[in-house]
Amino acid sequence: MTQTPPVDIEKLMGELHQLATISDCAEPPPAVTRVVFSETDLRGREYLRSLYDEAGLSIRVDPIGNTFARWEGSDPTAPAIGTGSHTDAIPHAGMYDGTVGVLGGLEAIRSLQRAGYQPRRAIELVMFTSEEPTRFGVGCTGSRAMSGAMSSDELIALVDEAGENYDTVRRQSGFQGELSEVRLSADYYHAFVELHIEQGPELEASGTQIGVVTAIAAPATAEFVVTGEGGHAGAVLMPTRRDALTAASEMVVEIESLARKSTSSDLVATVGKLDVHPGAVNSIPSQVQFTLDLHDIDGANRDATLDAIGEMIEQVAPRRKLSVEWNILHADPPADSAPQIVAAVNRAADSLGFSSTEMISRAYHDSLFMARIAPTGMIFIPCRGGVSHRPDEYSSPAQIAAGVQTLASSLAELSA
Repeated sequence: MTQTPPVDIEKLMGELHQLATISDCAEPPPAVTRVVFSETDLRGREYLRSLYDEAGLSIRVDPIGNTFARWEGSDPTAPAIGTGSHTDAIPHAGMYDGTVGVLGGLEAIRSLQRAGYQPRRAIELVMFTSEEPTRFGVGCTGSRAMSGAMSSDELIALVDEAGENYDTVRRQSGFQGELSEVRLSADYYHAFVELHIEQGPELEASGTQIGVVTAIAAPATAEFVVTGEGGHAGAVLMPTRRDALTAASEMVVEIESLARKSTSSDLVATVGKLDVHPGAVNSIPSQVQFTLDLHDIDGANRDATLDAIGEMIEQVAPRRKLSVEWNILHADPPADSAPQIVAAVNRAADSLGFSSTEMISRAYHDSLFMARIAPTGMIFIPCRGGVSHRPDEYSSPAQIAAGVQTLASSLAELSA
């Protein structure tokens, strides 16, 4: 484009704040809780739909709620350009994770409309269902199913804490149709670009406005069940104890140690959930369940770390005379951004006068799975202190505007 797309940042910020009010969090915005397929999630979707209608976009919703808002191009036979992110939020989260990519993507389209741009390829804004793993234990179910990374049978096998499976819950939420219809063809998108807050400190620390993502780290998630022997806390002497919690604690500390010793500086390991049974102050824990979230840009190193964790558990369990069962829920391969999209984003940032740097994404996003079916890239903007998944998550209006302008210019080039 020869003209910088004008961004109505006041309108966009108003929409971000309005969406943040649609929340189940006990605290007011910017604290947000919006779990997939909840009544609150459905109200958020309706709000977005009203904005899509206002922008004159055609709307399609697939059988699991992935929502497509389309600005038609002059060539209806050409594969579309996709952009977007998610709007579900983990409990007690912030108001920018994912939503900047959805509402910012909408504003990028509106800015191109206001500039009088007519795309040759359609530009399609996607709101992905269930990027967060809050309800079903696995993240990115919308993009996994869309890209073929997760089958219909695997979706149906997912259950929430109430024991209801994914298929039942999505139908109760009003999303009908066969799960097999969710998958997109490999030629559906010509390119896909996601705008997102960095969720890390690098851009802010360097004073850089735009991060051009070259690769996305690969996540692996595992569940562990440690089974020992319960008993009265005052009656069972220490030499004979088979305490599941102290054993699990040792394993968690060893997992942290293995991650710190990794040859990859990008490997991170987190045990973020631990359930103790029976959970009484005067009862020895008989069983503990905990989860592991493991990320690395180097898939082979991540898998080697998983193997090392398994070896460590095989040593700890017999020494403490208890049993451990563990299951890898998923171990996804990393993804590289498409060179042509990296180049387009770099050109966009440069033409707009924004400082930029190429970087990897250590967090995973829906783009990790979109890269399986389309050339994909990501645009990062700074977030204060690198904080995310907390109510104090924050990107300034100026930072968001720069990201939206960069996205708009990238979409204009890719859709020409």
